[in-house]
Parts: sequence; structure tokens; C-alpha cells
Amino acid sequence: MNAVAVQSLLSATRDGARLAARLGVPMHEIALHRFPDGELRVTVGPAAATTILYIPLDQPNDKLVALLFAAEALRREGAKRLVLVAPYLCYMRQDAAFQKGEAISQQAIGRLIAATVDRVITVDAHLHRTDSICSVFPGIEADDLSAMPAIADALRAAGFDPATLVVGPDAESQAWVSALAGRLGAKWAVAQKTRHGDHSVDIAFADPKLVAGRPALLIDDIVSSGGTLLACAQALAAAGASTIDAIITHALFAPELTRGFLQAGIRSIRSTASVPHPTNAIALDNILAQALRREIGATSFPGTPS
Repeated sequence: MNAVAVQSLLSATRDGARLAARLGVPMHEIALHRFPDGELRVTVGPAAATTILYIPLDQPNDKLVALLFAAEALRREGAKRLVLVAPYLCYMRQDAAFQKGEAISQQAIGRLIAATVDRVITVDAHLHRTDSICSVFPGIEADDLSAMPAIADALRAAGFDPATLVVGPDAESQAWVSALAGRLGAKWAVAQKTRHGDHSVDIAFADPKLVAGRPALLIDDIVSSGGTLLACAQALAAAGASTIDAIITHALFAPELTRGFLQAGIRSIRSTASVPHPTNAIALDNILAQALRREIGATSFPGTPS
């Protein structure tokens, strides 16, 4: 039995294989078969003493069942430690019951995963009123990594214009926007957002003069319906931004929406590889490998930020 191995669902095999190569460990595919009634059969590869499950949890319902079944099979085959690497973590938005009778999905899914694996590693979890990712997963280790180091490295490698204004769509984005701007030595601004529903938002800037005549780089953690991204692009154009580019940590939107974003004045849209998507342009291998180094007995990896 190998000491460490990566297992990945077919939909994320490319990213899982790249991470396994970065770690220098084998990678096996988790095979899924769907029966006519919708039930799943899950078949894992050879178990390792420490098995890293690479499963981005977008489109989560089938993937959560696959995770449970894979964990059962791997434990039975001799795995002693299961580490879930879920670059995108599902069901985090509902962290409170806003109306009588609502389920708190964050608590329910957190307890389910905590009873299944020994450690969780995710990236820019969508936490609002939850102070720490550790409180989501009681009794196990949990790490919420920032994608900003990977994004900053990619921007520098592509030739970042220092005149660019790094922009966040709302107050919640201030932490990661300021962190990215600090790494790049750029100015930053955060818009004021008013949400009217899942698909309707208003965006405004307190000081439009800060935007006028300069390139704007719009940063958002999650784009699903695309309403916030469109509204922010329109506000930046109205304020006189010379160009508008967008980088997204978790691209959950339908690929066909990309055309509408480009028509709204966004010159380019890039996302991290947290979720397989046509806009993927920024790998997360370095930050994930660094978080996993003690699982394989490594102190560091060449070229990985410390």
C-alpha cells in the first residue's frame, strides 16, 4: 500500500492529476456509475494510508454522495487518514435560518463531512457570519486558503500594469481585494452593492474619479448568476475605466453567460481552477501543495510561496 495517493472524480481528473504530480504521489480516478433510478455506484482506486480526495464540490448533491461512498470504500480497504481537498466548498451561504423552518445547510453539511474525513482543505470559502472554517467542521482539521497568492503570481507573470485599479464589488470583498492589491503594489477600491434579489443588484462607487481613465481589474470570489459582475462592469464603464478585466475565484456560472459579460465591456474573464470551467486560467497547485506538504512528509516544494 502506498503511503500517500490522490483520488479524484472524473470531472476533476486533470486538476487532480496535476496536483498529484506536484506532490510526487500516484493519482487514481474515482469511477461513478449511475443506475436508471438515479442511484450511484462508486468505485475507488487502490487505497493509500493517507488518501487525498480531490473533489471540487460544485454541482454538489451527487458529489457529496460520491464522497461518502468513496470514504466508506477507502476506509474498508485500509486508508487510515482521509484528506478532502475541495477547492470549492458547497452549501456555505446558508449559515443561519432567516425564516422559520429553514435548514442551516452550512451546519448540516459541515457535520456530515466532519464525520467522513479527517481534514478539509478549501479555498476562499464563502463565509459570511462564520468567523472560522474550523467551526464549520467540528472535531477535525480544516484550512481555508486564500487564492490571492496564486492570482498575484499569475498576474505578475502575464505583465501586470501598475496603473490598474483592483476593484471589489462589495464590502465583503475588501479583505481579498486589499490583499491582492498589496501584493501587486496597486491601488484598490470597493463598490457599494445593494441586492434586490438573486438576479438584481445595484452597484455604485463612492469616488468615481478614482476609476476614471485607468484600467480596472474586477475581483470576485463567486460568480453564479452573473448579476453582480454585470452590474459592476457597467458601473466601472460609467465611471470611465479605460479597460475592464475580471478574475473570479469560483466560476459557477453557465459558460454561455461569458458572451454577455464580454458584451457588457469586460475585456477578459479568468478564473482559478477551483472548479472546472472554460475560463480556468489560474492553477491552485502551489497553494494546495504547500498546505499538503506535511501529509507527504515534505517541508516545502520548489517554487511554492511559503
